[in-house]
Amino acid sequence: MDDGLARQLQEVKPATPADLPNRDVRAGTVPLLRGILRLETLRGASRVIGLATLDVLGMFMAIWTALAIKTLVVSPEVLHRTFGQTKDVAALACLVMLLLFARSGLYRERAQRAGLATVISSLFQVTVVIAVYAVIEGAEFQSYYIFYGSLFFALVYISTLRWIFEKVSGAALRAAGFRRRAVLVGSGSHIDAVAHALKDSAQVEAFGYVSLTPRGSDGLRDFGSLEALERHFDAVDEVLIADPAFPQEQAVELVDRCHRRGIRVRVAPSTMEILMDRVEFVPGQSLPLFELKPPVFEGVDFVIKRAFDIVGAALLLLLLSPVLLAIALAIKLHSHGPMLFHSMRPGIGGRPFACLKFRTMRPGAESMQEELEHQNQMGGAIFKIREDPRVTRVGAFLRRWSLDELPQLFNVLRGEMSLVGPRPLPQRDYDRLEDWHRKRYLVLPGLTGLWQVSGRSELDFDELVRLDFLYLERWSVFLDLTILLKTVPAVIKAKGAW
Repeated sequence: MDDGLARQLQEVKPATPADLPNRDVRAGTVPLLRGILRLETLRGASRVIGLATLDVLGMFMAIWTALAIKTLVVSPEVLHRTFGQTKDVAALACLVMLLLFARSGLYRERAQRAGLATVISSLFQVTVVIAVYAVIEGAEFQSYYIFYGSLFFALVYISTLRWIFEKVSGAALRAAGFRRRAVLVGSGSHIDAVAHALKDSAQVEAFGYVSLTPRGSDGLRDFGSLEALERHFDAVDEVLIADPAFPQEQAVELVDRCHRRGIRVRVAPSTMEILMDRVEFVPGQSLPLFELKPPVFEGVDFVIKRAFDIVGAALLLLLLSPVLLAIALAIKLHSHGPMLFHSMRPGIGGRPFACLKFRTMRPGAESMQEELEHQNQMGGAIFKIREDPRVTRVGAFLRRWSLDELPQLFNVLRGEMSLVGPRPLPQRDYDRLEDWHRKRYLVLPGLTGLWQVSGRSELDFDELVRLDFLYLERWSVFLDLTILLKTVPAVIKAKGAW
């Protein structure tokens, strides 16, 4: 070998471990690891095929149902032809749906899969695409019922089938012992709050923590430091940053370490991070500034939301009128007093309005509240006690199923409330709010909201207010529709209803 070349080779600095990848990417995998990867691939393929099959079934059933109903009304003698007609038009609809669902992340793994709001918005897009295509192709329609009829039934069928899939697959994963092991990172109080919230989670297990402040033992493993945590990444599925004041430098380092090892990182948002969703950059200043816009519904947003409220409330009152009459009769027969209770509550801007409810307590119950204050079982401003002695037997049933709030549909029609929004609090609770809590009164109060579908009375009051903030910043018609649909199973479960 040439002496000059030999000297150059000797002067080359040897590679340090930091310069090299963790493993040789050319090396073959061991049989066991290869088997595990195949199992992961098989599980992913089964998930995609299963969900896609259910989606196609739901879309086919939706079109068939819409056609069958129209045929029964117009020409019932040709009802037998609807199945063949459905086969002719369903193929294109199903293809467009699968492509839009895949683009929207509806076939991803369980932890990353988009939710009901994305299903709703994607089905709206499918309907628009198919309708535009039909018009371009020169199809003529006496009415466009087939489009909005199919859309309605697709929402019902596909969301129901996906809900069943989530429950069945979730039960199977739990039976097989699959739960994502999460390590909580932050200060002691924030770790405690997130760990408490995860106690009932069927998907995530609070496995350990790295605390910036000393804390006692509560069954979670103390990893001590981020460096020590990295040595145990093989036993961790995700890291939850539970502290809004977590040091930025450490956060960047932690995220980098986790991503290099394939560990998912999630953040429990603070109030400020929620507020930052609606910001506007202010140019021409001596330093970069972002203006926080007030979360009010105005212009087109207000018109859309108000139209949604009026149509939705009118339809619900029409459908539920027999239930309303039966409840009113039960209250009248069971106890003396009015059927309706007018609860004066602060509404938009703090202006009071008469919030209608079916009466669930015996007459004079409000005057007894001061005597029961010491029994309050809710933190913050809210007053609630289990087994309230003022509640009648019929009232307990109505509260259990949230039927006492149905008369508030009239408040919605009168423009005093919205179908979805922050729940109106009694004057007693309103007077105890902190200043930052009152941002929730910038919009109309709602018949239901994120409180009702996210744990209800089981949540801490500050957490409930943050849910209101999140709703105000992320509002859309799809979000309203999603909350309304999720309210029904939340009421049936009655978690936190007392």
